[in-house]
Amino acid sequence: MGKYLAISGGIGGAKLALGLSHALNPAQLTVVANTGDDFIHHGLNISPDIDTLLYTLADLNNTELGWGRRDETWVFAEVCEQLGMDTWFRLGDKDLAIHLYRTERIRQGASLSQVINELRVKFKVRAEIVPMSDTTGATIVESDIGTLSFQEYFVKNRCKPKVSKIHFAGINEAAPAPAFLQILDDEELQGIIICPSNPFLSIDPILSLPGIKEKIKKSAKPVLVVSPVVDGQSLKGPTSKLMHELNLSCNVLSIAEIYHDIATAIIIDTSDKFAIEQIEPLGLSVLSTNIIMNELEEKIELGRQLIELCTSL
Repeated sequence: MGKYLAISGGIGGAKLALGLSHALNPAQLTVVANTGDDFIHHGLNISPDIDTLLYTLADLNNTELGWGRRDETWVFAEVCEQLGMDTWFRLGDKDLAIHLYRTERIRQGASLSQVINELRVKFKVRAEIVPMSDTTGATIVESDIGTLSFQEYFVKNRCKPKVSKIHFAGINEAAPAPAFLQILDDEELQGIIICPSNPFLSIDPILSLPGIKEKIKKSAKPVLVVSPVVDGQSLKGPTSKLMHELNLSCNVLSIAEIYHDIATAIIIDTSDKFAIEQIEPLGLSVLSTNIIMNELEEKIELGRQLIELCTSL
C-alpha cells in the first residue's frame, strides 16, 4: 500500500487534502502543515493552518467563513470586546476549546506533534496531520508600515501593507517534526504533493526547514505542484498581490519557476493550458485540468488525477 505526502497551508491545502483523503485509503495520507503562522494570543497556543486541516478532514469546517468551525458561537469574543480587550483575532467558543486543550497539553510537556495526533484521533480523522516542526520558525513580513508578524499582516491589517520581504525567524534552528522526516524516508512513499497554498507564506516556511529540500530531492519521488494561481489570479488569499509586490508576474509560469528545483510536475487549470509550452523547458511535466475545487467531487477527482500522475512518473 503506497503512501503519499501532502505539503499544505490552510484553506486551499485543506481542500486538496480532503480530496486526497477520499481518493485514497485515508491511512495512506500524511499532511504536513505550515506552523509559521502559529502564535500566542490571550495566552493560548494558536495553530491556524493545523486547525483548518483538522476541521476540514473531520467535516467540521465553517464553509461560509472559510475558516474556523461550523455552527460556531461567539460569546467569548463578544465579552472580550465588551471588556475592551484586543479582538482583532476573533476566537469562536468551539475553537477556543481546541486552543485551551493544545495550550494545556503543551504546558504539561507534550509536543505539538503529540497534541495534533491526540486531536486527530478525538475527531476521528484517519489521515495523519503533522506539523512542519515542533520548534517552529515564525513567519515575519517586512512591509511599508514596518515589521509585522504573520497574523498582524494577514488578520489585523487584512494583507493591505505592501510587502518587500518575507523571512522566517529561527528557521535555521527549527527541527523538522519527527513524523515529517519519517514519511520522507519511508520506502512506501509514492509521491509528494505541494498543495495550492500560498508559496511564500504557507509552503516556503516548510521547505525552508533545515535539510527538507535536500531530503525531498534525495527521496527521488515524484513531486507534484498544484498551482495556487488560475488565469492570473490567486485562488485564495494574497498570493497574486504578493507576487506583484515581490516583482513576479502572477501566472503559472512564475509558479513553475518558484518550484522547478524540486518539482517533477505542475498541475495547472485548463484556462492556463496555453502556458504548457512555456513551462516544459523548465524540465517539468504539465497536467492541465480543473483545479478550482468548489465541490467535494471536484476535490476528489483532482486527488485521483494526482495519484494517477504519481504512479505514471
